[in-house]
Amino acid sequence: MLLFDTHADTLYSLALHPRRPCDVTKDRAERGGVSAQTLALYVGASPDLRRIRRAFEKMFAQAEKLERWGWKRIGDYRDAREDECAFILSVEGCDLLAGDLSLLADWRRRGVRMAALCWNYENALGAPAVTDQHAPLSPFGRAAAKEMARLGIAPDVSHLNRRGFYDLLEMGLMPLASHSCCDALRPHPRNLTDAQLRALFEAQGYVGVNFYPGFLDESGSADVETVCRHVLHMLDLGGEEHVGFGSDFDGIEAKPRGLSGPQDFPVLLEALRRHGVTEAMLTDLAGNNLLRYYDRFDPRT
Repeated sequence: MLLFDTHADTLYSLALHPRRPCDVTKDRAERGGVSAQTLALYVGASPDLRRIRRAFEKMFAQAEKLERWGWKRIGDYRDAREDECAFILSVEGCDLLAGDLSLLADWRRRGVRMAALCWNYENALGAPAVTDQHAPLSPFGRAAAKEMARLGIAPDVSHLNRRGFYDLLEMGLMPLASHSCCDALRPHPRNLTDAQLRALFEAQGYVGVNFYPGFLDESGSADVETVCRHVLHMLDLGGEEHVGFGSDFDGIEAKPRGLSGPQDFPVLLEALRRHGVTEAMLTDLAGNNLLRYYDRFDPRT
């Protein structure tokens, strides 16, 4: 079984907080059966472009170190293998584009396969869900999303506001949400409404379910069963071919009970089995759905 996790902030932790123990390590990912761990280049809490640029280069350097230490880097999820754990890159916040789309081609050359248009503050592309749900994508944001799609970098809507989300769909694009949960189960600006989820599935997009307790349960307390409820709710909305996992490990200060790191993915899979999820559906949730998404989004010729 191929197993993918579409979001972790491990590179930021390694680059900016080197003394902080990481949730994600190659050993833990291997023990959990992870075939490809997505590692995000995260803009950080400051919109200062010089600071972001320095942080990105530090994170790219950390990715190169991981390779030297024996962790295989891939540039396409379709190159993942069941018997090994690789990593692949994403971007969380496109602030660095700053009017210059040519940087996207460099990111693609360096292995980036998805990019969130913004993080939790507004930038030149658009506005985040946590500050303004109604602001449209800027003309530059629209141009950036089109260029991403042309290059095979999936536009990531996990932090984008609702208006920007629908702008992408109206443009005929096929976005994904790398680490998001259900607003119907836990009302939160960062979570996707049922209408958004149905629209995303209809557009042939993809959602990786986030493990952050604050997005899973209003009390901020969650366990493996809470994660299952969000997965099952998405399946009920038509997400059988469009849902997977996006843990947010190393970017969250708390984890669900029973899911402290990638080594615990088998616990989640077993819990889903207890809820009646078939082996065929588990295989889809774990990895095949993401592979199919990229086959649609960026078909190989």
